[in-house]
Amino acid sequence: MKLYCATGNAGKLREFRQAAVGLFELEPPPGFASLPTCPEHGHTFEENAVEKALYYGRRAGGLLFAEDSGLEVEALGGAPGIYSARFSGPDAGDESNNRLLLERLRGARNRAARYVCVIALAEHGELLGAFRGEAAGEILEQPRGTGGFGYDPLFYYPDFGCTFAEVPAERKFEVSHRGRAFRSLLAWLEANRARP
Repeated sequence: MKLYCATGNAGKLREFRQAAVGLFELEPPPGFASLPTCPEHGHTFEENAVEKALYYGRRAGGLLFAEDSGLEVEALGGAPGIYSARFSGPDAGDESNNRLLLERLRGARNRAARYVCVIALAEHGELLGAFRGEAAGEILEQPRGTGGFGYDPLFYYPDFGCTFAEVPAERKFEVSHRGRAFRSLLAWLEANRARP
């Protein structure tokens, strides 16, 4: 059985697919690459995730989920937040975003941060639920590790004693914001559907 995942982020899709192995077939909705990108008008992760799930869910022939996620840094008043992917501008990439984050935190003593993910599930354009996950850590002064993506090389996770970029993807997903939200989605599906 299929569960559609509406994301153009290869790193996110890879993580979700690894977690879905043995449970169901997970793939982008039909024609996803040629669809106009869903505009994000929301002011929260929840609002953006729901907007994307409804937008793409109307174009898919089954269960579909979309997510919105990012990094909230206390010393920056919660920034970059919903703008995490484009923190350093419209042509932002992981390297430029990380560089700007370090610049903004130069000299900051409070480096507490959390990753947040909200997954919204829809079917034929109707919202079925939204699921939130968080992971708390702190931002290092220099990147460490070569795994992961996004802010992972800077995101130190105390329980691991290292960054998310320094552990295998499977171990990261066990505790990450995205992993926690995805497991909440799976629990909902288990309780409300035979299997997607």
